[in-house]
Amino acid sequence: MKLLVTGGAGFIGSNFVHHILRTYPDYEVITLDALTYAGNLENLKAWEGDTRHRFVKGNITDRALVDGLVAECDAVVHFAAESHVDRSILDPGIFIETNIVGTQALLDAAKKHTKRFHHVSTDEVFGSLGPDEAPFSEKTLYDPRSPYSASKAGADHLVRAYFHTYGLPVTISNCSNNYGPYLFPEKLISLAITHILEGKKVPVYGDGLNVRDWLYVGDHCLAIDAILHNGRIGETYCIGGDGERENIWIIKKILEILGKTEAEIEHVKDRPGHDRRYAIDHSKITRELGWQPTVTIDEGLARTVKWYQDNQVWWQDIKSGAYQEYYEEQYIKR
Repeated sequence: MKLLVTGGAGFIGSNFVHHILRTYPDYEVITLDALTYAGNLENLKAWEGDTRHRFVKGNITDRALVDGLVAECDAVVHFAAESHVDRSILDPGIFIETNIVGTQALLDAAKKHTKRFHHVSTDEVFGSLGPDEAPFSEKTLYDPRSPYSASKAGADHLVRAYFHTYGLPVTISNCSNNYGPYLFPEKLISLAITHILEGKKVPVYGDGLNVRDWLYVGDHCLAIDAILHNGRIGETYCIGGDGERENIWIIKKILEILGKTEAEIEHVKDRPGHDRRYAIDHSKITRELGWQPTVTIDEGLARTVKWYQDNQVWWQDIKSGAYQEYYEEQYIKR
C-alpha cells in the first residue's frame, strides 16, 4: 500500500509515518507538509535515504500538487491542520484556509481518483463538558467554541458530505489531547517539560483546573492504523486515552518526575473561551476494532519527559527560532 500522509512532518503525523514504515515493510509513504512553524524535517530524519519514504514540501491548498500526489497513492491519511487554539484566536483566517479549504482540495482529489480517505480530527469540535456530564462519543452534537475547533468541525462536515453525496470511502477519527515525542513546545506538556529543563517558571492558564483526556501518541497511531485497515466506511471513531486529568495535575506530575517543587508554577491570565473539560468514550472503536489505549498517563508522562531530556537539541533549536517571538508574546508579556 502507498499512503499520502498530509502534515506528516508535524507532531502526530510524523509519529504515524514512523509507525507505518516500522510496522509494514512493504508500505510506501509520501509525506506532504508545508513546513510551517510546527512542521520539522528533523522529525523524519530516521527515513532519510529510505526508498519507501518521499517528502514533498507543499501546501494542501495547492490543488495541482495535491491532485498529482493523491493520484499516486492508495489512501490519504489527513493530519495537516493549523492546530493551536491561541493562534486561532489571534488569526482565524489561516485556520479557515488550511483546515477547511485545504481539506476540500484533498477531498476533491480523492473523489476524482477514487481513493480511500481518513480524516484526523479532534474532540474540541464537541465543545465543553460539565464535571458530571458523560464523555464525548460519536453521537455527541457538535458545539465548537474557538476558531480552531470551528474550522475542524467544518472540515469534519465536509468529509461526511463527500461520503453521503459522492460515495467517497471515508472515515473520521476524533481524538483527545495527544502527547509524546515531537510535541511542539507550545503545548501544555511540552512547554512545561522544556521550561523546567531550562530553569524557567511553568505557565498555567487560570486556576489550572481545566480537564483534558490525555492520549499517548503511539496509542493514537495504533488506533488510526486500525481504522484505516478495518474501520467501516462512512463511520466516525472517537479515540481516548483513559487519562482524564486536570491541567494542574499534569504539571505537578511532570515536576515530580523531574524532582522539582510546585514553586515552579506560575498562573497566567486564562485564554478567552477556554473549554473546561473534555473526555472521550472510546467504546465504539474498542468494540468494533479491538483497540484500546495501552500507555497509562503516568507511564506516558515518564516516557515523554525522558524523550525531551534525551533530545534537547531538537526543542532548543525550535525555541531559539521563529517560535521564540510567539512564545514571548503569549506568555512572557501576560
